[in-house]
Amino acid sequence: MATYTQVEKNGLFELTDAARAELASSKYYNDDLAPTSVSQRTWTTYNITMLWVGMSICIPSLSLASALIGLGVSPWLSVINVALGNLIVLIPMQLNSHVGTKYGIPFPLFSRLTFGTVGAQVPALLRAIVACGWCSVQAYVGGGAVAALISIVAPKFKDADWTTNLPSWVGMQTANIGQVIGFFIFMAFILWVAYNGMENIKWVQNIGSPILIVVMIALLAWSANLAGDAGYGFGDVMHQTNDPSVIAASGGFAYIYMAGLTGNIAFWATMALNIPDFSRYAKSQKVQFAGQLIGMPLPMFGCAFIGAFFAQATKLAMGTALFDPTAVFYYVDNKLMVFVAALGVVAATITTCVAANVVAPANGFSNMSPSKISYKKGVVITCILACFVLQPWWIFGTGAAYIFGWLNNYGTILAPIAAIFIADYFICKKMRVDVADLFKGKDGRYWYYSGWNLAAIIAWVAAWIIPILGNTVFIFDPSTGVGPSFIQWMAANGYLVSFAIGFVIYWILMKGMAKNSFVTEEEHEAFTERV
Repeated sequence: MATYTQVEKNGLFELTDAARAELASSKYYNDDLAPTSVSQRTWTTYNITMLWVGMSICIPSLSLASALIGLGVSPWLSVINVALGNLIVLIPMQLNSHVGTKYGIPFPLFSRLTFGTVGAQVPALLRAIVACGWCSVQAYVGGGAVAALISIVAPKFKDADWTTNLPSWVGMQTANIGQVIGFFIFMAFILWVAYNGMENIKWVQNIGSPILIVVMIALLAWSANLAGDAGYGFGDVMHQTNDPSVIAASGGFAYIYMAGLTGNIAFWATMALNIPDFSRYAKSQKVQFAGQLIGMPLPMFGCAFIGAFFAQATKLAMGTALFDPTAVFYYVDNKLMVFVAALGVVAATITTCVAANVVAPANGFSNMSPSKISYKKGVVITCILACFVLQPWWIFGTGAAYIFGWLNNYGTILAPIAAIFIADYFICKKMRVDVADLFKGKDGRYWYYSGWNLAAIIAWVAAWIIPILGNTVFIFDPSTGVGPSFIQWMAANGYLVSFAIGFVIYWILMKGMAKNSFVTEEEHEAFTERV
């Protein structure tokens, strides 16, 4: 190995050509995992901002505030809840972005740094499973739009009363048959697109997101018109107060509000882990920081406002707060309007679903066993899990299921991983990374114990095992007349609780474990060339 394995240029590090050539023969190295060179880090603040705008503007973003309206929270407090949650999750996201920009490494390598070369599969697998769930949700949303398109020639698909009963264990008791059929049609199309590649739908991506913005504005206008017909002005809708009876039946305001906050933080919990996949292309730390600060909170605030207004308007006019915005298609008679709006939702959802929620888990499954699972097999596995295991009926069926069952549970499990990453990189390793050693396996400092950093595994499990019980085993039952227990309160604050526990336990454990993974300042200087 060359004397220098990495080069530092204005605070950004890259592998030397000699080191890259020597590591190319390692079974832990491939071009997809290779750190970006400094010349490849070309993304500006604008690029990162637009990336976040594209990811934030989607139907599930609208449903965050809608879910709280359905649980009795007022419109403005629902919007504030979403905004605050997104500002909080920006903290771990910004911190975990740092390593990607500084060293050019993607999420899998970041996982190796902390969990070990083999243990890195744990965060990767968890991220893949959650992505399968989001694939299911996105396909359900897309399925509603598909059903609306079919209804233009087959009006039965627009019949809100055309429903089927579901098993008692799922999140909702009935499902619209048209949307169920649309879900499987949309999922089949997603499978076809992801299996054959995305080149043939680039034009869809280019027109899908702008159309979706128009659709959201149209949704706001439709909601305002609906409320107006019921005698409520724009300001009247947003200035509605909490619904005491609904809130009391759901566990009380504080319990609901904190659970909602946890859910809103968890909405981007996956991105708080794999954000290096994107920050590795940023020109500087300033660029990635500013791009995320601008690009994520503002669009999410806009989506929250529209979602809250939509849900409250339907509650005032219809007596029920609609949760899924695609339900609007049942109430619009103009076929041209339905066609344009539904087509926009389909186009935008295809690109989001494939890029964010199919490709990522497919690669994750493939990475677990490269010789046995190809990318295409990974796509099939992802779609099967999305259709038959991580089903939308219990994830997205009701606002309560969306917040308590889905967002809170996976957020509680993923939060300590983000915390462990931060504690390891900033406190334990003091931002000093031997990038070449990430590819060396047994011969590298990040092999830990047979490829596993036991401190990370222990801290991760210890962090979520108790809070998760409050949403799974000891589920709050308002019919008993007894308020939430301590463990249920822990669950309602699951992301924050498990984050704090994971951070502290890992920090303590690493004081006596795996110190050979630490790079001293002298070592860092020895293998780093300054130019």
